[in-house]
Amino acid sequence: MTETLFKNASIVLPDEVIHGSLLVRDGVIADIASGAAAGGGEDMGGDTLIPGLVELHTDHIEGHYLPRPRVRWNMMAALQAHDAQIAASGITTVFDALRVGMDEDAQLGSEDMRAMADTIEAASEEGRLRADHFIHLRCEVSAPDVTESFEVISGGKRVRLASLMDHAPGQRQFVDLDTYRTYYQRKMKMTDVEFEAFCHRRVAESEANSAPNRRAIAQACLSAGIAIASHDDATAEHVREGAELGITLAEFPTTAEAAEHSVKAGMLVLMGAPNIVRGGSHSGNISAAALLDNGTLDILSSDYVPFSLVQAAFHLVESGSLDLPAAIHLVSTNPAKAARLDDRGAIAIGRRADLVRVRRAPGMPPLVAGVWREGARVA
Repeated sequence: MTETLFKNASIVLPDEVIHGSLLVRDGVIADIASGAAAGGGEDMGGDTLIPGLVELHTDHIEGHYLPRPRVRWNMMAALQAHDAQIAASGITTVFDALRVGMDEDAQLGSEDMRAMADTIEAASEEGRLRADHFIHLRCEVSAPDVTESFEVISGGKRVRLASLMDHAPGQRQFVDLDTYRTYYQRKMKMTDVEFEAFCHRRVAESEANSAPNRRAIAQACLSAGIAIASHDDATAEHVREGAELGITLAEFPTTAEAAEHSVKAGMLVLMGAPNIVRGGSHSGNISAAALLDNGTLDILSSDYVPFSLVQAAFHLVESGSLDLPAAIHLVSTNPAKAARLDDRGAIAIGRRADLVRVRRAPGMPPLVAGVWREGARVA
């Protein structure tokens, strides 16, 4: 039996903040007490102690594996580098989003994704990772090979979540064709003629493949016990379709209407933490802050910047938008609930001792000064 006492801390509980101590026994929170604690232990120096953050959708790992065009890094080394940044950002549970369904703009292929999934599974089994890693399959339902690729990867025991997405122009994330042009034409260095042909191909693929692939993957997820998320819903019809497919998580809705209908359908609504930090969507869609004001925001995801998760939570506190317990619900409690991980997501007796020490200073981003996963320090 191992015990660690964390004392002299500002402890963020589900509904309040107390100054006191926290006892960890064999990786689980065994006791929480207000006031000073006698004896040895980890002195937090008055710093804030929050539960480990739970990240549901980040494809940040791809940048470590493909750091430059046509440069592929050792996959295990890339995963470990990604994992180190995740843990140092206060994230103790992460769902690595791997793309399923490839098209002409993809720099990585299905074989890369399968190898990455295998690497995550192996590294987790070998205890090589600081954070607890699961796999999120982000399924491009307009791609002809999406169901075949899904079947190849979805059997892994770390696969817990799948999202259904369609990035064809003129709908969902890219209703605004100028935004689509800015993103894809510049990225792929296409002429105007090439871009027009590219758009026609994308729309044709979407019309031919999206509906049947969406249904097939949703059914496979339900059969396998994999949670399902929608992606970039824009209309009430999108939400209705998702509800019929068994979707319980609405990722990045692009309009207030879609977010409101998602909540009414019993879905949890997820938006990007960078959206909060930057003050708006980089695609020109609804802001996360607007959804928060409407009462239709449940979860934040770091998306493409791991540190944005803790940064956004404390930004919301500093701006007066939320108190600290409510902000932590967005980045730990609610995502754990969405992922059906009932053993984490809050500082409470009996929960995993996934803990983050945060040092705060006025006008500065929060400093992650220590991270523990099941009571063992990992950052």
